[in-house]
Amino acid sequence: MRRGVGVSRTLHAQASNAQFKNKGNEFAEDQMKLMNEQLVVFKQNLEEFAQKYKKKIRKSPEFRQQFNEMCTKVGVDPLASNKGFWAELLGVGDFYYELAVQIVEVCMCTRATNGGIIELGELRGHLLRKRGPKAQAINNDDIDRSIRKLHILGSGFSLITMKQYSALPW
Repeated sequence: MRRGVGVSRTLHAQASNAQFKNKGNEFAEDQMKLMNEQLVVFKQNLEEFAQKYKKKIRKSPEFRQQFNEMCTKVGVDPLASNKGFWAELLGVGDFYYELAVQIVEVCMCTRATNGGIIELGELRGHLLRKRGPKAQAINNDDIDRSIRKLHILGSGFSLITMKQYSALPW
């Protein structure tokens, strides 16, 4: 058998590489197209789910926490903006920002008595009294998410966890 040498071998190798490259590009385009189609279907299904369980998401802190965890696992942040799609659909963006404002108010009112560090359970108790019995139920996860929203204002608000004790120093 004769092996190609010289210029013809190089030209043949270049042509072969170009064909492989073209096939690779076609394959990548097909994969991208398929992925975009799947993303559209996923978004529609997630929107339908959110619409179907909208009331439950708003009313139940546990269900809201599970919904947020599910969204986080797939890379969707329903709290990313209070003017975004999820805020319009569920109203959760406003919920967490309103809760954050109430957290700041409680912290300011209790600073003289606690020196700027308030235990999470105590904060929740103040918030429940402030919000009244007819307000949406809240849990510690809701408070934690709201505190993380306050973090964009600077490092003044953060949650410190020590074993089973959580506190908000500010």
